[in-house]
Amino acid sequence: MGREGRGDWQRVTLGALDSGEALAFDLLDMDEALEKLTAVGERGAKIVKLRFFGGLEFPEIAELLEVSLSTIKREWRFARAWLAARIGE
Repeated sequence: MGREGRGDWQRVTLGALDSGEALAFDLLDMDEALEKLTAVGERGAKIVKLRFFGGLEFPEIAELLEVSLSTIKREWRFARAWLAARIGE
């Protein structure tokens, strides 16, 4: 998914996906992947946006989306794995 000709400032390390290992990615690649994830699981994409870009913790996200904490964590794990597989391509 990489893009030629962009500066390094547009690459980010994705340690916030709690995988234990950092994943470097381009923000535009992340945007594209999030759009695709929305089609697979809209709430999972919302969770990623709220956690990664909004800096919210799981309990805050659960309250905001009005679902259980366990649902948020389960969908986070799926979204994190799904994005890591796509962004790592």
